[in-house]
Amino acid sequence: MSEVEESIMSYLSQSETDTSTKDLNVVAMLHNFWEQRQTGRLNGSSSESDGSVGDAAIHTESLLLYESAPSPGPPYVCYVTLPGGSCFGNYKVCETQAEARRDAARVALMNSLVNELPCRRINPQFIAHSLQQAATDSAVSIEDACDSSTSIGTYSVLLRSYVGKTMLEFQEMMTIFQLLQWNGTLKALRERQCSRQSVISYYSQRGLDEYIRSSMALDWLGLEQRSPGRLGEELQVAQRELVLARRRGIELRFYKEKTEILSLALSQAYVHHTPEAFSEAPSHTHKQEQLPLQILYSQDTEVITPPCSPSPTLHKNTKPTVCQNSRKHI
Repeated sequence: MSEVEESIMSYLSQSETDTSTKDLNVVAMLHNFWEQRQTGRLNGSSSESDGSVGDAAIHTESLLLYESAPSPGPPYVCYVTLPGGSCFGNYKVCETQAEARRDAARVALMNSLVNELPCRRINPQFIAHSLQQAATDSAVSIEDACDSSTSIGTYSVLLRSYVGKTMLEFQEMMTIFQLLQWNGTLKALRERQCSRQSVISYYSQRGLDEYIRSSMALDWLGLEQRSPGRLGEELQVAQRELVLARRRGIELRFYKEKTEILSLALSQAYVHHTPEAFSEAPSHTHKQEQLPLQILYSQDTEVITPPCSPSPTLHKNTKPTVCQNSRKHI
């Protein structure tokens, strides 16, 4: 754990029983913080266009997303998602939903403020330290960081592309690749000889959307077909990881996305657990699958298999893929 993370943990632990912060409207403070940032960005961009203050007001109406975890009673859990996708949850054990909301805002505000510090900007020193740590943890040579065909080389490319940006911004981008690695998508793309650079470019620009989430859920449905019970086990692990991460006061999107993807897949497995629902070929193939993720259906929805997608999914509007053959694999 870094010194900054230790400081955040110390603050959260000390303030858990501190009543002096209860009078602070942290929900409003968090909104004002991001409203000012967003308005500044919009005003900056509008100086080169015909944007107006009214446009900025519209964009700041729904800056933050609060979600309360289903619970029949206390303790309650609340998550807040910031612009860009970073997610935080309440640190304290909360007896009311309003308290959980306030505490989630407090954790998010603390992390948002720390993220503005100069030491939280990606710079050459941070990159060198991160690469050295990654090389040690992975038991590879630090010299491999100069080779973009290696995993640590790819990590180096990603880090250098975010020089000057904050660590939260970098983490928001890395979350998509963490999920692709966890889901087995990167392995499937490597087997299909998609170039490492094309994969990075494609997913960096696209980000995490319902198309990708549904594709991952379909993959896990296929795994449940081959190994019954695996989904439930994986979901329990993901839920425990989410709780532990929330109690550390850290960014939660990776853990929360895993939990939601697995929950979606498991709910569909229970509702549609029939031979017809699982009669198609396993995931990560070129064949189409008709797995029934009904919440993603609409009258004009088609089941498609993008050339560079590891498995079929449900999506309305598709974009040209960037899959290219290359000797450099993921």
